[in-house]
Amino acid sequence: MSNRSLTRPGRAAAATVAGLTLVLAGCGEDSGGDAGGSGGGGGAAATSEPLPSVEADDALAALVPADVAEDGALTVGSDTSYAPSEFLAEDGETIVGFDVDLFTLVAQKLGLEAQFQTASFDSIIAGVGSGRYEVGVSSFTINAERLQEVNMVSYYSAGTQWATKAGNPDGVDPDEACGLTIAVQQGTVQLDDVTARSQACESAGQDPITINQYELQSDATAAIVSGAAAAGLADSPVMAYAVQQTGGQLELLGDIYDAAPYGYVIPQDQAEFAQAVADAVRALIDDGTYAEVLERWGVEDGAIDDPTVNPTVG
Repeated sequence: MSNRSLTRPGRAAAATVAGLTLVLAGCGEDSGGDAGGSGGGGGAAATSEPLPSVEADDALAALVPADVAEDGALTVGSDTSYAPSEFLAEDGETIVGFDVDLFTLVAQKLGLEAQFQTASFDSIIAGVGSGRYEVGVSSFTINAERLQEVNMVSYYSAGTQWATKAGNPDGVDPDEACGLTIAVQQGTVQLDDVTARSQACESAGQDPITINQYELQSDATAAIVSGAAAAGLADSPVMAYAVQQTGGQLELLGDIYDAAPYGYVIPQDQAEFAQAVADAVRALIDDGTYAEVLERWGVEDGAIDDPTVNPTVG
C-alpha cells in the first residue's frame, strides 16, 4: 500500500539497509513488519520450511473468468520493495514475502499459478484496470477511493506506524511534527496522513512538515537511517520489519493507529472472480495454511477471519 525516488547519498544509505536485510535474512530471521529494503534468503521465506501446497477447489476454479484461466496462470502486479510483504530475495530476482506466499496458495486453490511481476506501486491499480495485470497484490489498503476503480478482497489488517533513529535524537513526536523532515513512500495512505498533519501545522501558524517522498519504501527507510529525515511512517508490519532488519539503527515511535484491511485488487467488472478469491482465502483460513504463512513471517497479529469483497471502510 505504498510507493517511493532518491539522490545518490540516499542510494548509498539504501545499500546499507539492504545489506543488513540480506545478512539477517540469510540467518533465517523471522519477519515482523516494515520496509527495510531488498531482502530474503535466496528465495527462501522467513523459514527454511517449504511452502505448503494446497489442493485446487474445482467449484472455485470454475468461477475464474475463462480468459484468465486459459493459460493456467495469474499475472500479478506487485511493488517488490515492501518487505516483509513483497520484496526481492538475495538473488535480486526472486520475489518473496508473506503476500507472495499467501497469494501463491490462493492461486493454487483456484487451480492456477501466481506469476508475480515487479511494478511501481502507483501504477498497479491502473495496470489491473487496463488488463496488464490480472490481479494486484501489493499491501493495498482498502479505501473508498480505490473501491471506485476496482474490486478489492480483504485478507489482512495493518495500521500506520512511525519510526525514527534509535534513541530518537530529534525528539520526534508524531503529533507535534511541525517543521520536521519526514520520509514517506509516494502513493500511500501515509502520504495522505502526513500531508494532512502538515496542513494542520500551517493552519495553526507553525512551520509545515517537509515531506520527502520516495518511490521505494526501502529508500524512505534509508533516509531515516542516514539522518536525511527525522522520522518516517509506513504500514505497521513494514516498519517493524525495518527496525529488525537495520540492526537496531531504528526504533518504533508511538502506537499503531488507523488499522485497515489490505485488499487484493481485481478488475471492477469481475465481481464473481473477486468472490472466488475471497472464498479461496477463507478456505486457507479454515484449513490452517493461512495462519501458517503469517507465522512463517512473524506477521500473525494482522490475521483476519472474514475475507470480504469490497468491505465497508471508513
